[in-house]
Amino acid sequence: MYLSRRMTDFPKASNPLPSQVDVVVIGAGAAGIAAARHLMRPGLSILVLEARERIGGRAWTIRTEGEGLDMGCGWLHSADDNVLAGRVEAEGLTLDQTPPPWRTQAFDHEMTRADQDVFGEAFAAFDQRVTEAAARGEDRPASDFFDPDSRWNARMDAISGALNGARFAEVSSLDYDAYGDTGVNWRVREGYGRLIARLGEAMLSVTVTDCAVRRIDRSGPLLRLETSRGELTARIVILTVPNSLIASETVRIDPPVPALLEATAGVPLGLASKVHMTVRGAGDFQPDTQLWTRTDTAETGGYHLRPFGRPMIEAYFGADLAWGLEAQGPAALFDFALSELVAALGSDMRRRLEAVAVSGWGVDPWSRGAYSHALPGHAADRAKLRTAVEDRIFLAGEATAPVYYGTAHGAWMEGRRAAYAALITLGLDPRRDDGDSEA
Repeated sequence: MYLSRRMTDFPKASNPLPSQVDVVVIGAGAAGIAAARHLMRPGLSILVLEARERIGGRAWTIRTEGEGLDMGCGWLHSADDNVLAGRVEAEGLTLDQTPPPWRTQAFDHEMTRADQDVFGEAFAAFDQRVTEAAARGEDRPASDFFDPDSRWNARMDAISGALNGARFAEVSSLDYDAYGDTGVNWRVREGYGRLIARLGEAMLSVTVTDCAVRRIDRSGPLLRLETSRGELTARIVILTVPNSLIASETVRIDPPVPALLEATAGVPLGLASKVHMTVRGAGDFQPDTQLWTRTDTAETGGYHLRPFGRPMIEAYFGADLAWGLEAQGPAALFDFALSELVAALGSDMRRRLEAVAVSGWGVDPWSRGAYSHALPGHAADRAKLRTAVEDRIFLAGEATAPVYYGTAHGAWMEGRRAAYAALITLGLDPRRDDGDSEA
């Protein structure tokens, strides 16, 4: 990630590497933290290995000038059914229930109110066609259900970049329809990443950061792990790294599991990139409003104006646009945002905007993308990813979530699911009565 100011919120742990444990959790993102919390009990030795120098994974908040800026996930989606929403205030953080700005267009730019209504109807009709096809069991490119005569298809694809990290041509209609959305979206004012990091503090004593797992050898009675800090053995492994690392065999299971590799390739990571900017004269903008600058192309960004009422703009780029900009370097993302905002709002924006932080999940070697989508014809691969290897290697993460994929709470639920299954394999009672069972 590119930061213009030094980050200060950096939970990490550097514990020694034991030679043998009962359970190793690979990855300390939301899924790994949830799994580790559920596993921690007397008599069971566990270890969490994290390649980064911090915990949290793709949930990461930086603090600059007292503000928490989410570089990854930022919204408690389906908040009224989100297992993490009830954790926010319990962890001493602020739950913000301001409605999201997505259904409005600031300044009615390029879209009159009547146009916005027409666009909303067009998107709803598209969604309905996808739902009807899914009910028939059709697993096709979601773009097949565009109205070919609609003027709004490019705008829909731009939004798909935000929703899926990919254009609708790369998204399974069946998988897209399976996503669960109650329509309620809240935020953590201090940062969603800070919530995940705080929840992870309970397992820092069993966590080793800056420790990349390179190989899981399953040829013997115990699983042997080769890491950047040495080797160890375990009875059980819970693997919570992004699909991209498994598909590329950055984390290699040996002997390989072809069905698993095929499934990870069928559910790749798309990309969404963020640019956090300060804006002078922020009073010109209504707090928590949204601006899309163009309707004629999918190669455009979405701009959240004054999130939390701050004097800031959060730019959001997805799909091909994000991959291309990240490949050019962090300055390219800010330059693109600047050019769009200047074109939309006037040349004085050039002197009013300053980049604070730019994400780079696509070029990050430990994520190689932002969140998953199933390719057309591969909706069933999410279920395949939940199939344990020899009842001793369990996968978990947002990509294995059947309904809340692409979200931190979906990853959290999957981490607990994998821990539950691992405990059963170990012959232990998987239930918890310590107040952690609801999440």
